[in-house]
Amino acid sequence: MAGYLIAHDLGTTGNKATLFTTDGALVDSITYPYQTHFFNDICAEQNPLDWWKAVCESTARLLQGRDNRLVRGMAFSGQMMGCVCVDKQGQLVRDALIWADQRSTKEVEQIRSKIDDKEFYRITGHRLSPSYTLEKLMWIRNNQPELFAQIHRCLQPKDYIIYRLTGNYVTDYTDASGTNAFDLEHLCWSDRIFEAAQLSPSIMPPVFPSTHIAGEVLPDAAQECGLSPGTPVVIGGGDGCCASVGAASVEEGVAYSYLGSSAWVSLTTKEPIIDDEMRTFNWAHIVPGLYAPMGTMQAAGNSFNFVRKTMCGNLEQLAKQRNQSVYDWINSLIASAPVGANKLLFLPYLLGERSPRWNPDAKGAFIGLKMEHTQADLLRATMEGILFNLKLILNVFQKHLPVQELNLIGGLAQGEIQRRMMADIFGIDICKQNHLEQATSMGAAVTAGVGVGALKDFSAIHQFIQTEEVIHPDAVQHQAYQKFEQLFDIAYRQLEPVFSELAAV
Repeated sequence: MAGYLIAHDLGTTGNKATLFTTDGALVDSITYPYQTHFFNDICAEQNPLDWWKAVCESTARLLQGRDNRLVRGMAFSGQMMGCVCVDKQGQLVRDALIWADQRSTKEVEQIRSKIDDKEFYRITGHRLSPSYTLEKLMWIRNNQPELFAQIHRCLQPKDYIIYRLTGNYVTDYTDASGTNAFDLEHLCWSDRIFEAAQLSPSIMPPVFPSTHIAGEVLPDAAQECGLSPGTPVVIGGGDGCCASVGAASVEEGVAYSYLGSSAWVSLTTKEPIIDDEMRTFNWAHIVPGLYAPMGTMQAAGNSFNFVRKTMCGNLEQLAKQRNQSVYDWINSLIASAPVGANKLLFLPYLLGERSPRWNPDAKGAFIGLKMEHTQADLLRATMEGILFNLKLILNVFQKHLPVQELNLIGGLAQGEIQRRMMADIFGIDICKQNHLEQATSMGAAVTAGVGVGALKDFSAIHQFIQTEEVIHPDAVQHQAYQKFEQLFDIAYRQLEPVFSELAAV
């Protein structure tokens, strides 16, 4: 009988625990929610004890009625760029600052005064930003010195759980590459950056490949989680990087896109892609020796849902009257509108923007609105705007490594019309995977399997996920979209100074 692999996807809104067999079958999946504390507009914290409770209870529920001795190993996918501080006894010093926390803007400037932006980008593969771990840690030092004095280790969310399970402090290359403190080329903590930050790299845990076995589950932790004592715990990686594995982007040149609340385009390379304009960024890959360049936009599904709720509020009632899913009804409306949504453009910048704009002041906008525009036009323009922005990210990567096809995952990819639009806008083959919303968990599970030797290598992902459909671009539609893509970019650039003025009012 095949053994089990457990994957924990420790996300922003909850922990998703998934049980797979070692031959790739999905057995069960459980999501356990927890709270985020938002305050002062820019602060976002979570209590790591909530993560621990979520992991323990979801693991126990997964294994209820099953033989826990058949679990060959477990691994984690975790929200990245966090700051979890523990003292010498492993006790929490304070609640965790998560990736969404933006309070450390002064700390960014402190580093910038010592290291030029482009030099910093070359070292880390990332821009300077208050989103990252290093700046958050500096903020605690500068604003809560009595707490900072207690800190022994600064961990990522998944690494705190691994410590609770095994008693060992570790992190992996992927999460380390999301701290703004990691030398991406040499795969080590950057002395140059720690010197500029006036911190010691000893505050960070040792760094290992994602497949490294961090340790075995301790007896007390095993009792809390329902695991067998001694179960191997593989480190795993950051959630975006685990998604690369789950999307079968495990070989050089394989690209994929995730379409969810946010969205991104990424590919696998042998070297980081250093963009002259710093429009994209780079992670260490889960697969040892590889990298995962990425460009992430802030509001993909979020933009779509905003337009649906605020401008098309009657759709749920109409769909119910027709005994249809609201999403099926929406997709039929989108399909009824022409390419270019009757000359309507949408800028999907409702939360500012990361790639490729890197402008927190960017705003959402419909451009070209006329009295005759319909709900169908609004919805299609919204989806086209999301895809135009992702296409600009792909254009950056195409200059370095030609991309002929792209694997597609994420909940927003479920609609046939969205996949068709993506193929026609991108002008390449779009390959829909058969598990659109399990990719991150599958990536963690395969990492566990490789780490414990239950799987030979990362090509085993093809046992877990397969291409279900290939959508080829329509040449006529693609040509028509190119003009709208140009106008989309022009519209943003013309409005950029207006966005800055609005933010300053």
